Amino acid sequence: MPDSSDGPTVLRILLGSQLRRLREARGITARQAAAKIRASESKISRIELGRNAIREIDVLDLLTLYGVEAQDREQLLTLAEQSNKPGWWHRYNDILPDWFQAYVGMEEAARSIRVYESQFIPGLLQTEEYATAVISLGDHPIELAERLVVLRKERQRRFREGRLKLWIVLDEAVLRRPVAGIRVQLEQLRYLRECSANPTLTLQIIPYGAGGHAAPTGFAILRFAERDLPDVVYVENLTSALYLDKQNEVDRYLLAMERLSIVAYEPRETPRLIDEIIAGLEQAEAEQAELERADEELPLYAGRKAGTPLRLAGPRPPSRC
Repeated sequence: MPDSSDGPTVLRILLGSQLRRLREARGITARQAAAKIRASESKISRIELGRNAIREIDVLDLLTLYGVEAQDREQLLTLAEQSNKPGWWHRYNDILPDWFQAYVGMEEAARSIRVYESQFIPGLLQTEEYATAVISLGDHPIELAERLVVLRKERQRRFREGRLKLWIVLDEAVLRRPVAGIRVQLEQLRYLRECSANPTLTLQIIPYGAGGHAAPTGFAILRFAERDLPDVVYVENLTSALYLDKQNEVDRYLLAMERLSIVAYEPRETPRLIDEIIAGLEQAEAEQAELERADEELPLYAGRKAGTPLRLAGPRPPSRC
């Protein structure tokens, strides 16, 4: 019996997979199962994939249809009860689209996540100000954006506590993209440099010169501690997301991730590359500050003849810091 601390999403997936096995073992179609609980075939599909909650009475009806003996039902009914308990993220349901709520639940239950990203630092590794800048690109109202930043910080908790392993592959452009100015970028890169020493993070960078590869967009592969649960591939779009758990589809993404990790720098090279980018940004920051100082001083000297004493207009400022 899985632990209820795994979270309702993973319990729902476990329940769905067991119901699907029972149905297929009895040669019962999805249409027949749907008729038993007065639902549609698509709902049976969502239940078996763990996308939908299912009432205990419906589980009982399905178990009856599948010929499961009374003494064998208790475990599945308990699983159904636990899977319907809300997770901590449910208090954000009013600001999260349905298609992303499922991901947060899976993320909370995952043992490890492998991510390829070509646009931004992944959310689980973002600083607060970097996350604020990224979320602001979505044109959200200020109050909603602030709550999304808080949610993102809460999602990072399991990684910070060492309970989630991450293997991240990033395009080099991700590190160099000025999302919100030099100061925020430097803060994010320093945090990423610090995280790279964490034993629960494997971080690789694909250099500019690596050429093309077979991954047209970012994706994540989630792996769970429960052996009965398949890996799940998550691919996000602007207004929806794909969840892939068929073995042949997952295998394609696993192969793509392996190839990406081969063309990327070795993980031991990551700190050096981040340090080089940080050094370049620090130099650019210093040069920018020097230009700003020069711009501030320019009006004081403009139009003054050589040898003329410099006089400042207005009263003397008070002699305090």
